[in-house]
Amino acid sequence: MTGVVDAQDVTKRYGEVLGLNGFTAAFAPGITGLVGPNGAGKSTLFRLLAGQLRVDAGSLTLLGYDAWGEGDFRRRVGYCPEHYALFDWMTGEDFVETLLRVDGFSRSEARARAARAIEEVGLTEARHRRVAAYSKGMRQRIKLAQCVAHDPELLLLDEPLNGVDPVGRAALSALLRQLQARGRHLIVSSHVLYEVERLTDQIVMIANGRALAQGDLHRIRDLIDTHPHVIDLETPDPRGLARFLGSWDHVVAIEFPGPDRVRVQSRSPEEFYRQLPGLVVSEGLDVRGVHSADDNLDAVFRYLSEGHP
Repeated sequence: MTGVVDAQDVTKRYGEVLGLNGFTAAFAPGITGLVGPNGAGKSTLFRLLAGQLRVDAGSLTLLGYDAWGEGDFRRRVGYCPEHYALFDWMTGEDFVETLLRVDGFSRSEARARAARAIEEVGLTEARHRRVAAYSKGMRQRIKLAQCVAHDPELLLLDEPLNGVDPVGRAALSALLRQLQARGRHLIVSSHVLYEVERLTDQIVMIANGRALAQGDLHRIRDLIDTHPHVIDLETPDPRGLARFLGSWDHVVAIEFPGPDRVRVQSRSPEEFYRQLPGLVVSEGLDVRGVHSADDNLDAVFRYLSEGHP
């Protein structure tokens, strides 16, 4: 295999638990989506690529180098972890600048690079605000700023759209496409296939630590579309939002699992995700989060792992 990242029979154990189990895949230049349910092994793969963990068996290379090791190639890689490992008492500018200083840049160079990166992700006006006051979307952007500030060639983005409101999600997706247009390679993980589909037609599907499908996004999407797709939306006015969603032909069921939640079942999730941002903007709706249940992806992963065509 030849790619920006190549994995051959990679195994990683946590005691008796397998994080990756003979994972084999090639990630091509451009944007590749790494799609799988929570616990599938996505974060384990990223931590191996970031040099935080070492493989127990198999081989894993990025940009032609062994993933475990040190060298100048490390500065060609940027890592954006899933969880908010942020210093909330710092301003956004201080956060990015501090990580650059830790990486060995001088104070003046770190300051200049932080300013450019923050501008690139659209947070210049909020750079002097404390991270604690940032919204979910702004937190994802400041994490992305620290990821690109040292001008890496390869970006490892672990669930960068998770929990972001629909408008913020569309803006972040556009930003990721811009980063690709500027010559960067991106591996973007998600447990929602339709998020990744907006970014790329290159896909690696992972479950139980193994790569179950690669490439051919349309075939994979068709498999998932044969199963009911459930989407949870977080909003302070669930019934008000439901009145709009209930008028869509592809929405077949609506539930209210909590005082600030709407659960929708759609037979056309692609259309649902396409329409939602426009509805939120045009009607001035307050939608604070969108979450896709893993049950539907799990069903498809079981289908693939059982060896069906």
